[in-house]
Amino acid sequence: MGSVDLTGKVAVISGGSRGIGFALAEAFLKAGASVVINGRSPEKGSAAIAELGLPARTLFVAADVTRREDVEATINAALSKFGRVDILVNNAGGSSGFAPVAELAIDAWDQAGNWILNSAFWATRLALRDMEKRGSGRIINISSVEGKQANKANCSHYITFKHALNGFTKAVAFEYGAKGITSNAISPGAVETDLMKITGRSAAASMGLSYEEFLGNYAAEASTKRINTVEEVSALALLLVSDLGIGINGAILPVDGGTAL
Repeated sequence: MGSVDLTGKVAVISGGSRGIGFALAEAFLKAGASVVINGRSPEKGSAAIAELGLPARTLFVAADVTRREDVEATINAALSKFGRVDILVNNAGGSSGFAPVAELAIDAWDQAGNWILNSAFWATRLALRDMEKRGSGRIINISSVEGKQANKANCSHYITFKHALNGFTKAVAFEYGAKGITSNAISPGAVETDLMKITGRSAAASMGLSYEEFLGNYAAEASTKRINTVEEVSALALLLVSDLGIGINGAILPVDGGTAL
């Protein structure tokens, strides 16, 4: 494929201070883009910007993506500082309060809906307005292998909204593909990020498993017999945002080691 050149492009990545989002920020910066990331912790955000090491081409916005005003403020901050949004990665998304459906708290359901699905909608609707002006754009939603299956107990909210995120991805692709804007989802298997260490432990405990057993089950389900890495996700993202990626639209692409064959 050769090297990807994103010089002059501006990427917005939600939840970019650690984990998959941070790996994406690193990859896009290396390819020449300017990058805006957000997150709930200003301290982690400042540390991430320092670690990325290119302050002129990076911006952190303190934001809770379960709040519409925070999501919109992130897009507006990108437009204010860099003047455009060429790439949007809706990476932030998770759930808490793991329990069987009959015991699942309404608040946990609502939080997952905002965290996974509504946050992507709020960001995408604003970014599309800017992308349409230039007749080009790339949208990537970070979904999950759980968006293709339903074989984990006590996480119906996570499973449901990841399935819905895939549907949203396809709907945007259909509406905007002819305008030079692509919309795709990447569906990772288990990746041990900071968030996984928190929510994964909670999910494992709800299933009567240790965290190590929880990760081990993901590895066992994969044909590669291991969990995935953030670098494997960012490699696919680079293809999708490159000039060669224009022919990929409305796809739900797995980086799951062959879990959902």
